[in-house]
Amino acid sequence: MSERGGSDLGAMLEAAASGIDRFTEAVGRVVAWFTFATVVVCFATVYLRYVFHVGEIWLQELYAWTHVAAITLGAGYVLMKGGFVRVDLLYARFGPRGKALVELFGTLFLMAPFLAMMAVSGWSFFHTSYVMNEASQWENGLRALWLLKSTLLFFVLTVGLQGVAIIARALAVLLCHQPSHAVVPALPDAP
Repeated sequence: MSERGGSDLGAMLEAAASGIDRFTEAVGRVVAWFTFATVVVCFATVYLRYVFHVGEIWLQELYAWTHVAAITLGAGYVLMKGGFVRVDLLYARFGPRGKALVELFGTLFLMAPFLAMMAVSGWSFFHTSYVMNEASQWENGLRALWLLKSTLLFFVLTVGLQGVAIIARALAVLLCHQPSHAVVPALPDAP
């Protein structure tokens, strides 16, 4: 591959990865509101129960829903920021090409099969719930439980897209000798 062709391909791969990062960043901002909502609804539930002796099933379910949504929808953002636990006994000692190889093979042979399994089982889980219009087991609980179950599919989408960004950056390093834009950024060490 010519020097010029390699730099063009590397720039295209980095641009694609950066576009995915921008989308993931936007999703992360929305998901932050789910986290805030979880805290507010949980506080309201406890306050109503212990101060006014009022317990609402739908309110208890709502904070569980917002919490699940924050976790499943925020997973791609956490992956982008390097927030998942990593066992990097050797990885930290590798150079940019070694790290890119680990990221490429890890994403293709570990993450991708997991996401494929999640997509198949998540679709079945969601579809069954949607078809039967599943609702809470409690009379005054939340309806449309399929909405909550659909977050599994969004988990697959957001984590899968971030996996594509990881692959693009790894290929830019491996094929085009692009400078390493942290394939997965390292978090600072804890104090």
